[in-house]
Amino acid sequence: MSEVDQALALLSRGTHEILVEDELRKKLASGRKLRIKAGFDPTAPDLHLGHSVLLTKMRQFQDLGHTVIFLIGDFTGRIGDPTGKNVTRKPLTEEDVKANADTYREQVFKILDPEKTEVRFNAEWFSELSAAKMIELAAQSTVARMLERDDFEKRYNANQSIAIHEFLYPLVQGYDSVALEADVELGGTDQKFNLLMGREIQKHFGQEPQVVITMPLLEGLDGVQKMSKSLGNYIGVDEAPGSMFNKLVSMPDSLMWRYFELLSLKSNEEIEALKQDVANGANPRDVKMELARELIARYHGDEAAANAHKSAGNQLADGELPEDLPEVTVDFEGSEQAPIAAVLNRAELTNNSAQAKDMLGNGRVKVDGEVVAKDTMLATGKSYVIQAGKKRYARVTLS
Repeated sequence: MSEVDQALALLSRGTHEILVEDELRKKLASGRKLRIKAGFDPTAPDLHLGHSVLLTKMRQFQDLGHTVIFLIGDFTGRIGDPTGKNVTRKPLTEEDVKANADTYREQVFKILDPEKTEVRFNAEWFSELSAAKMIELAAQSTVARMLERDDFEKRYNANQSIAIHEFLYPLVQGYDSVALEADVELGGTDQKFNLLMGREIQKHFGQEPQVVITMPLLEGLDGVQKMSKSLGNYIGVDEAPGSMFNKLVSMPDSLMWRYFELLSLKSNEEIEALKQDVANGANPRDVKMELARELIARYHGDEAAANAHKSAGNQLADGELPEDLPEVTVDFEGSEQAPIAAVLNRAELTNNSAQAKDMLGNGRVKVDGEVVAKDTMLATGKSYVIQAGKKRYARVTLS
């Protein structure tokens, strides 16, 4: 697979639609650093993992060497994005915009690489845009075209008011792409109309049209409805590590690959390897724990990720041993070797010989961190750290 094919495979992962994929391929093949735009109106943020889907895709572009433009719509936020609304949205005040923008910036650099990110505000160009230029911009669409939007059409047919300034929103969002010379714009599936408007506006101003990538809404922990705080199926990005850990490892197995696809920064090859592990019998819970550690490290740091299972109320993660191991001595009366089944039984790490043989047969016994077979012999005169299953462990000295 060529370098461009590999990049396209990664960037396509989890997307809803790429318009137009051949154009994206050509842009990637050009070898130049692309400008990747995503706009965020600074409405009061209540950020959860569903909001991070777009940022994760932006980070993948950065990892491929491209520049991300995190555009804060301090001007468009005062208009109010009408997308998905059945009434005119209340415009934000300047104070609202500033406070919410500060919160956004605190959050986004937990995912984005600040060295490859431009943070821009669209008031930079709109505060200086002349009335003549705004009229030129408004001439790039028609009322009929605007009414093709599902939300406008529904409001019109229901005799609900549509303010003129709402028609301007898709146009000014499109002009952002002109001002920033965007090569690619990302947005949710509900933003498709606005994103495509950017292509048309760029063509008018003599620019090569941007590629549009729409991302799906992330399902919540119920695996059915979109992630939402009001539905109680969400994971907040500021949620405590233990709570985040418990929610992720407890989600349905059927949901875990969707979360890897949309939230993980692992490569396609790494995710395929994990899928193969599960197909070969690995415990899905272990895979969910890996995702939990990745996301907790992103939002809370590596130390919090390493200890999240403890704050979640789980004393030990699979394979982890306590610092204060019980000490056991077992006497084999001068023998040079002892069978592992007998060691387990005499050290009371199993209830009886039958259980010892069963656990050995199922690969659930480790000696010094390595799984051992049922015919393993241990030398006497030495000490071993032995673990039987998840909850029984000891430092066993054979005499």
